[in-house]
Amino acid sequence: MATVVVKLGSSIVADERGEFRDDVIRHVCTEVARRHRTGDELVLVTSGAIARGMRLLGLDGRPQAMDELQAASAVGQGTLYRSYDELFAEHGIRAAQVLLTYYDMSARTHYLNARNTLRRLLDWRVVPVINENDTTTTDEISFGDNDFLAAQVAILVGADRLVLLTEVDGLFTADPRRDPGAELVREVRDFAELERHDITTSTSSLGSGGMRSKVVAAEMATAAGIPAVIANGTRREAVSAALAGEPVGTRFLPQEGRQMSSFKLWLKYAKPTAGRVLVDDGAARALRERGTSLLPVGIVGVRGRFEAGDAVEIRAASGNGTPIGKGIVNYSSEELERIKGKKTAEVRELIPHASEEAVHRDYFVLD
Repeated sequence: MATVVVKLGSSIVADERGEFRDDVIRHVCTEVARRHRTGDELVLVTSGAIARGMRLLGLDGRPQAMDELQAASAVGQGTLYRSYDELFAEHGIRAAQVLLTYYDMSARTHYLNARNTLRRLLDWRVVPVINENDTTTTDEISFGDNDFLAAQVAILVGADRLVLLTEVDGLFTADPRRDPGAELVREVRDFAELERHDITTSTSSLGSGGMRSKVVAAEMATAAGIPAVIANGTRREAVSAALAGEPVGTRFLPQEGRQMSSFKLWLKYAKPTAGRVLVDDGAARALRERGTSLLPVGIVGVRGRFEAGDAVEIRAASGNGTPIGKGIVNYSSEELERIKGKKTAEVRELIPHASEEAVHRDYFVLD
């Protein structure tokens, strides 16, 4: 039995006019149902609510204003889910609509609650159909596109595979629409290898993501030990192979020796930063090379306002301020301003019963 998260992009769900691609979604749901009958657990992450709403409202193009995007999503979301519900019902499968926000992933308690809910649905043999709750999100607190959401869901449920369906065959060395010599990248073991490839960042008029966001989603998943694939969702044989874990499209293999705990994955990819802490060269080396905690004595600067328990970005003070990592801070920004550069004994004179570490190594992750 395998747990598979399948993400359907806007270009798979709707055509350029916003019309629901019934034939494409039908064959995806049929393949999902086939895997479901073998005992696999399936989770769908779908885009397309805004595109569907655009069509129903007769809009000429994708709205730009946040209130218009949210309103279009509100119109399209119900009919989008109903289509999935009806298609799965034809196969005797119960579906469940799950709307998540960035806050559900960034707040640890909400994150755990979402995981428990999804786990219960899977135990009940229900197929969750997940989308971002566009009607309540904001520019500042948003997944940006559902590739990121799909990767987070894969990590959340401990998936065995992440399948990103798009309308192209995978990742190419160049944009195949402009370069006839573009070649399909069939396998990625090291993301540094991609630096020599021209990864297209173009999007359709209906979506907010692009190939780069899919690569980032794959990197997130593989850091958790979850293999990922980008495949053509308009080809039934490609969908079938991707869901079964067979070679197709572009496969991203788990990153050897870099797998992180669930908490550190949440911290790195889901928890937003509230400020920045600048450290001296000694502290930078200790964090990077020895995996130590960050002490107040190594801090030389504080940027932004934050409270104890917030996540902060940690950067080197020298040079160009190279990012080092991200951690949960034990002090507020106001307190750090008072104790930066001071030794532990001096800190405790100012703040009795203070924590020895500004950021403990167990709550820190390298960039």
